[in-house]
Amino acid sequence: MASTSDIRNGLCIRYNHDIYKITEFLHVKPGKGPAFVRTKLKSVTTGKVLDNTFSAGHKIEDIRVETHKFQFLYEDGEFWHFMNVEDYTQIRLTENALDMPKLLKEGEVVTILINTEDNMPLSVEMPGSVVLEVTHTEPGLKGNTATNATKPATVETGYEVNVPLFINEGDKIKIETEKGTYKERIKE
Repeated sequence: MASTSDIRNGLCIRYNHDIYKITEFLHVKPGKGPAFVRTKLKSVTTGKVLDNTFSAGHKIEDIRVETHKFQFLYEDGEFWHFMNVEDYTQIRLTENALDMPKLLKEGEVVTILINTEDNMPLSVEMPGSVVLEVTHTEPGLKGNTATNATKPATVETGYEVNVPLFINEGDKIKIETEKGTYKERIKE
């Protein structure tokens, strides 16, 4: 058992008969009244996000997890298939375990959290950013640059992202995996 002082991003806890991963937290010490911790919890099984407040000193049941490197193999419509890069065992996960499944391309290496009690995969940690090729976008119109104008673009995985007007088909771009937003163009 852990207490609220042990709360940190990425900690997996058992709460309300489900396993949650803490995605955000804030320790609050008001002028009057007891301290508390505001958290944003993401259900590992359903993918739903829950805002919750724990009072200071509240006991929480933390889950012991191991991290392993896995390579993304393919997606068959229902499951995403991964292979452990150390022992070559394969696992399959549902979309709920993935934060941004449309940013995964074949061969991408990710970190998967595995519950040590029952050896079940909990969630997938993507790299901070991924480099993908733009497969479709409309040409940018000249003279439309007075503001930070953007246009939609589709990348090789099928994900659609807003990009600056100077991005063309065939360009490689870096996308932040946490928010799914354009970061920069990659020059080769």
